[in-house]
Order: sequence, then structure tokens, then C-alpha cells
Amino acid sequence: MLETIIALDKALFLKINTEWTSPFLDTIMPYWREAKTWIFLYVIIVGWTVYKFGGRIWPWLLTIGLMMAISDQISSSLIKPWVARPRPCNDPEIAFQVRSLLGYCRDSFSFMSSHAVNHFCIATFLIFTLKPYWGKIVYMLWLWAFSIAYGQVYVGVHFPVDVTAGAIMGSLMGYLFATLFLKKIGMPQVRKKTLAN
Repeated sequence: MLETIIALDKALFLKINTEWTSPFLDTIMPYWREAKTWIFLYVIIVGWTVYKFGGRIWPWLLTIGLMMAISDQISSSLIKPWVARPRPCNDPEIAFQVRSLLGYCRDSFSFMSSHAVNHFCIATFLIFTLKPYWGKIVYMLWLWAFSIAYGQVYVGVHFPVDVTAGAIMGSLMGYLFATLFLKKIGMPQVRKKTLAN
């Protein structure tokens, strides 16, 4: 059973990485899947929450920081060394077929994708804590997280199972932290706007 899953996983990886490609995606995906690309988005979200709630938003920000540190350590320091799955570019069966769009092959392990864990974690937390203020548009954050996870496969650094497992774990972590936060602390009241005289 496991051998069948691994074989299908490698076959799907090769489809995404070598067949379902385009020059446009080849250009943007190495940047799209990079966390640094989204710093401006993070700044906008934090700026919006500070504007909306004032200084009382700090427990929310602290929870996000704690959540991200824990989720990243679980995926990077516990699960990856335990499973010890080689990255596609280091897999002896398919390494010669891999298109490595980043121009290098890391020696770190592949399962599970920390990118997927982290982005689905933050997306899910934001969805469950900000939905009352953003409405249904907040669900676009899952599409954003999915596109980054897909990009990890596209550029050749992860298998589909790696990012799928990362997405599931990240979503569960985000939901858990959002639920605990809303139950124990809760979002602060919206800051009252003062009218100029």
C-alpha cells in the first residue's frame, strides 16, 4: 500500500514538475513560493489589525508568533528527521528527471513541507479569527496557501504528498490555535473612531 502511494506520488510530481509547465510559471514560481515575497502582505495584515483594534491586538500577534514557532519546529525538527525522505532531486529513482528551478538541490529532507505547514497554519488562523471582519473573502487565504504549496512541487523541491501532509497539519494547527485563542482570549473590541472637530 505504502509503495503504491509513493509510486503515485512520484508520478504526480513528475507531471507537475516536468509536463504541466509553462514559461510564465517557470518565471514566477521560484519567487511566488518564497516566504520573503509575502513580507509586504504580512505588513499590510498587521497594519490593518493595529488600525482596527489598536494596541489591544498584541495577544493575537503573540499567539501567531507562538503558533508559527511551534508548527515550524514540529515539521522541521521532529517530523523531517524522523521520516527522512529525500527530496526529489536526491531521489535515486527520479533525480535525473527533476527540473530544479531554484538552481540547487538541498540536502535537507522532504517530508513534510514546512512551507505548506507554515502557510496553511497562518491562513487557517487568520480565516477563523478574521472572518467576522473580512467576510467570505478571507477564504482566499487558503487558495493563497495552496498556490505556494503547489509552487514547492512545481519548482522541484517537494513531492505532492509532502505538501498535502503539510497542508493538513498546518490547517489543524491553525484551527487549534484559533479555537484556543477565541475561547481563552478573543478578539478585542474594534477601536472607536474619533471624529475631528
